[in-house]
Amino acid sequence: MPIRSSVSSVLLSGAITAALASMAVAAPLSKAEVKAALSAHKEKCYGVALRGQNDCAAGPGTSCQGTSTVDFQGNSWKFVKHGTCTSIQTPTGRTGSLTPI
Repeated sequence: MPIRSSVSSVLLSGAITAALASMAVAAPLSKAEVKAALSAHKEKCYGVALRGQNDCAAGPGTSCQGTSTVDFQGNSWKFVKHGTCTSIQTPTGRTGSLTPI
């Protein structure tokens, strides 16, 4: 097999692996994961997640977990310790919210 063909195959294989890995990360939280977070006294806090680090609900055109497109996106949420959401201050001057912003 020529070297060029081998390199192309390796690059293609790497690209496919990366694509599959990113799809796995972007999957919605399972019912078990949500139940575990709620059992650990966590609550959904909107507007506090960094880009790509939300737990879910990132708005139209996104599939869910890890799909927020900007830092502190108002319609994406992150699980936080119960009772702390509205006291979380973002660099934008806004606080977290228990409902979409």
